[in-house]
Amino acid sequence: MTNDCNGRGCHKLIKDAAESVTAVDMGGNKLDTYDWLKDIPETCQHTDIVEVRFKNTRKGFYRNVNELKLKKGDVVAVEASPGHDIGIVSLVGELVAFQLKRNNIPIEGTEFKKVYRKAKPADIDKWNESMAVEFPTMIKSRKIAQDLKLEMKIGDVEYQGDGTKAIFYYIADDRVDFRELIKVLAEQLRVRIEMKQIGARQEAGRIGGIGSCGRELCCSTWITSFVSVTTNAARYQEVSLNPQKLAGQCGKLKCCLNYELASYLDAQKDFPNTSIPLETEQGQAFHLKTDVFKRLMWYSYKKEMPAEIVCLSVDQVIEIIEKNKRGEKVKKLEGVESSNLAPIIDYQYKNAVDEKILTRFEDRPAQKPQKKHHRNKPQHPNKQRR
Repeated sequence: MTNDCNGRGCHKLIKDAAESVTAVDMGGNKLDTYDWLKDIPETCQHTDIVEVRFKNTRKGFYRNVNELKLKKGDVVAVEASPGHDIGIVSLVGELVAFQLKRNNIPIEGTEFKKVYRKAKPADIDKWNESMAVEFPTMIKSRKIAQDLKLEMKIGDVEYQGDGTKAIFYYIADDRVDFRELIKVLAEQLRVRIEMKQIGARQEAGRIGGIGSCGRELCCSTWITSFVSVTTNAARYQEVSLNPQKLAGQCGKLKCCLNYELASYLDAQKDFPNTSIPLETEQGQAFHLKTDVFKRLMWYSYKKEMPAEIVCLSVDQVIEIIEKNKRGEKVKKLEGVESSNLAPIIDYQYKNAVDEKILTRFEDRPAQKPQKKHHRNKPQHPNKQRR
């Protein structure tokens, strides 16, 4: 039993003897969760809550009221409003409690929707019919939105498992009045319409792709909450404010600008204000750039162009600024020489088992010169030739 689960993270459905359906995971699912406790059965505690994933990044937590024996990959029918939906179990066991805690969802006092049953062949057939019309529906809805002159882009459509409701994901810069669009779609599709606005970052995570670092986009693999990124993050890290290099595939600033920001802010706690010029007898020196972790600062006597550049340590700059506050001027800026800098440690690879194993052909011992045998060598006087 094969099937192409578009956007569901599986490429094959397998039906066993009991007619229960399991999805074969093709890997690389959007915001997939790795169960790192599955090989430790003694720590697994019984919980009746399971995590179920749907199309793209949509997930939900449901209560297994019928005490079904569920495992990761099972296709189940869950409660929806209205009707039921079809999803794939993505997490079971003790790790579900960690996910609930991570998402600030209390187990006590929260009304979770129910898991009805494992999906039957009739449910799978209806599910396949619903998935087959998702792409044509998206194209049709885009044409309708264009005819209505709505400033919005419909990026994806997700049908509910029973085919009674369709979720339209759209992007818009401003507020959009789509009441007429919902009316037209409901008349033509004969289903319940739900509109969900997503941002540019969520759209990039939904589509996926490869970033400039060569890895899969973080927004499509593990980022669940998007924190605002500003140009100050690039300024603190002394990164060039080039919009073409700082922008990701979504057109916004890259999320990875925030990854090392805390380390840079912590390292710059005792750094002087770079807007303060240094007063010398040769004139004012203006800040040019900073190497944060080496604690070096470069100053130039000309503000408009980098000329006569001098490299100073942070301690030297702080000392000069303190002298300037007392009305004293230094004669000239004395740059830091390479001998005064901290030595750079060159870490080389060493094999703990046998350090010469990689160079065993290069470090052969020199062969001893062979003795030359002389034919006319004089024999011992006591030996007689036979």
